[in-house]
Amino acid sequence: MNNFISLIENFNLVDVFDIFFVSILLYRFFATIQGTRAVQVFTGLLTLASVYWLSLSFELYALNWLLKSFFDYFFIIVIILFQEQIRSALAMFGQLSFFGKKNKELYEQQIEEVVTACSALSRERTGAIVVFERKHGLLNYSSTGTKLDCLVHSDILYTLFQNNSPLHDGAVIIFQNKIQSAGCFLPLSKNIELDRHFGTRHRAALGVSEVSDAIVVIVSEERGNISICHNGDFYECESDKSLRRQLRSLLYLNVGNNKRLNMKAA
Repeated sequence: MNNFISLIENFNLVDVFDIFFVSILLYRFFATIQGTRAVQVFTGLLTLASVYWLSLSFELYALNWLLKSFFDYFFIIVIILFQEQIRSALAMFGQLSFFGKKNKELYEQQIEEVVTACSALSRERTGAIVVFERKHGLLNYSSTGTKLDCLVHSDILYTLFQNNSPLHDGAVIIFQNKIQSAGCFLPLSKNIELDRHFGTRHRAALGVSEVSDAIVVIVSEERGNISICHNGDFYECESDKSLRRQLRSLLYLNVGNNKRLNMKAA
């Protein structure tokens, strides 16, 4: 009790900032690994830490020596295991407000390329699904496709979704101004209220938007309609201008003024 009182008495403004910055770092870390295999790796590390604590408590010398040798190199192991997530987290810090102008320019390039490709696919009634990965990691899904790691370009997107392309059935995932993977499999939504005229692409778009903050553009193969899915909702895009405006609205974190589609059967 005395220690707690002493801690409160010595608590000052510097400690508040210290806790604040540590909280931001932890939030960024967990937001980055969400939806990736890193979650299982992190859970495994926590399990090993628990076993290490038990080995100390019950004086299991052999197990304690083995785990102590492991945790002596803990930070190096973490860097190796989470190198992809660390790169993503550093990229997120590069997207803070003082880099806002550059970040907006990159989004503008991506938006124009996606709008151009989706408009052409819509006119030809060729189905497509394009996913903008944001803070929540989609490595679990991008790893199911073919890794491309190329710049976003309308010609590449258009070619990927042609019927004679081996990758046309899956989704394209865009992250950090690059097409990360194509032909990716996404989780299908289990929403029983989804209108039956929505096909597999729409269910996949809804599924990934339910488990992440991704923004998904869908081109319907049957009707050629273009729609956006975000946070479990569909938004209709009646023209290129509408698609461009709604992508800007969602990617710039200013959601609103979007025409929501009715998800229930009429």
